[in-house]
Amino acid sequence: MKPIVSKDSIVYFGQECYTVLNTYLQKANHSKICILTDSNTHEYCLSLFMSKIEGEHDIEVVEIEPGEIHKNIETCSGIWNALSELGFDRKSLMINLGGGVVTDLGGFVACTYKRGINYINVPTSLLAMVDASVGGKTGVDLGNLKNMVGVISESEMVLVDSEFLGTLPVNQMCSGFAEMLKHGLIQDREYWEKISDLSQLDFEELDQMIYDSVVIKNKIVFEDPTEQNIRKYLNFGHTLGHAIESFYLTHPDRPTLLHGEAIAIGMIMEAFISSELLSLTASDLQHISNVILATFPKIDIDPVDYQEIANLLIHDKKNENGNIYFVLLNSIGEAKYNCIVPDELTLKSFEYYAEL
Repeated sequence: MKPIVSKDSIVYFGQECYTVLNTYLQKANHSKICILTDSNTHEYCLSLFMSKIEGEHDIEVVEIEPGEIHKNIETCSGIWNALSELGFDRKSLMINLGGGVVTDLGGFVACTYKRGINYINVPTSLLAMVDASVGGKTGVDLGNLKNMVGVISESEMVLVDSEFLGTLPVNQMCSGFAEMLKHGLIQDREYWEKISDLSQLDFEELDQMIYDSVVIKNKIVFEDPTEQNIRKYLNFGHTLGHAIESFYLTHPDRPTLLHGEAIAIGMIMEAFISSELLSLTASDLQHISNVILATFPKIDIDPVDYQEIANLLIHDKKNENGNIYFVLLNSIGEAKYNCIVPDELTLKSFEYYAEL
């Protein structure tokens, strides 16, 4: 597959990844290389990745605990200290081998250690391949507030090898599929229709589906790298989705939600709001709801939690001057950003989801 050129990086696919990586490592002559993993990617992905590296390199593996709950400054501090103790200097390289938590957090650590060292992302989850592979967003959570601390800085390259997906649990695959559906909803109705029926999908075409999804995101990010306008489209489903995810992260008595599972709920609710405020038709709303619920089990959100979840919206990063801004849909494939939604309609969207 042809590499995808982003603003300051390049996304490579399949076996070409390792040809490019080994050429880069030979020429760059980094003083040391840190491979950041979590315990899952250490067990299931590290040996495969290491088998592709050629030549002699001074490599250290640093492992963190898996899961969004560990995507915080405390984890960063542990990695910074490990890098310092292991003698990493400004000519060192960090390779982030893992899902979105590893690539987001690892990128942030690299951008801040000694005021910045080079890094490469090797996403191993479907979510990370289609979402974290483009755009250079790095960062960590602040308490239960998603991605509140971070910088935008692209990696040297991104290596997307679908072979890593062979060890991924079904729920993790579905989590990534939510972002692929989002890309269709905001930008490309034909792509949405192509992937909207999982029963008809030929998973031998998964590489092409991933590639097409990255193309959609890259086109948006290339035009608006610092999220001043159309990059906000990529936040569809994330305003309410992040609030739901944040709420469930800090309430262990509630079900554990993966990122994509929370975003799937957010997309249904924000599609409902779109049908109330914009021109999204009732039939498209029903179609969106049916497609998402066919893949993601419905979550029973207790009505007593609606207001507490809604209160978290004030922390959304798109907000400006005290206004809560949503991304909504005029139609499938056409989004609108900076939409202000009345509080009562936000709460009504919870009721719509509950009644499905």
